Amino acid sequence: MTSTGAAELLATWEAGLAQAPAGRTLLLHRTARPDLDGTALPVLPLGEREADLFALRRALFGDRMQVRLECAACGADMEFDLDAGEFASRAADHQVTVSEGGWEVEFRLPGVADLAAAARAADPRAALLARCLVSAAHDGTAATADALPAPVQRRIAEAVEAADPGADVTLNVACPDCGQATRAELDIASYLWTELDAWARDVLLDVHLLATAYGWSEPQILALSPLRRRYYLELCADV
Repeated sequence: MTSTGAAELLATWEAGLAQAPAGRTLLLHRTARPDLDGTALPVLPLGEREADLFALRRALFGDRMQVRLECAACGADMEFDLDAGEFASRAADHQVTVSEGGWEVEFRLPGVADLAAAARAADPRAALLARCLVSAAHDGTAATADALPAPVQRRIAEAVEAADPGADVTLNVACPDCGQATRAELDIASYLWTELDAWARDVLLDVHLLATAYGWSEPQILALSPLRRRYYLELCADV
């Protein structure tokens, strides 16, 4: 991921205000992976997208993530820290190979576009198999996705989960009050957007205060480092 300046981040935030969560996630992913064009991002494995977003979070706000969760058993508020670096690893390969009962199958790790298209189908599981199947053969004879028996489908699902564990970041947290465990999915896109939204509003307030005090333009203020911007704000407060 390349370095992203304040002006570019504000532009991403502004564009995301009018977007649904899926659109905001794509905007964040574009920010995380400027080396790829927009058509390549939706077909990346889901775990790779999540790893890219964790890497972006580390670059923008550091490793430490504060998470709040309500205990499913007693309702107590739980607060704990996570290390974003623990979730920033990508799948080594974008395909898996499955051998089972005379079947040889090559399967592509699903991306966001695959999951979205499958969700619209009458049979999402069958649609996902058909979209991501690269090749299948039984005893040397080529076959289609609808011919795959249930045991082979289960093996494919297991192989995909093992190859792309970052696709589903699930927390299992023990409550310090009652001791019961609560499972919850960590939605890094939503978490990161919330942080970006708070950051953007703080920066715009800084711009307003400094423009009022010094007459500087927004580009001039954003060109200042955060440290220098904070110093000028402290000077304004002392006047």
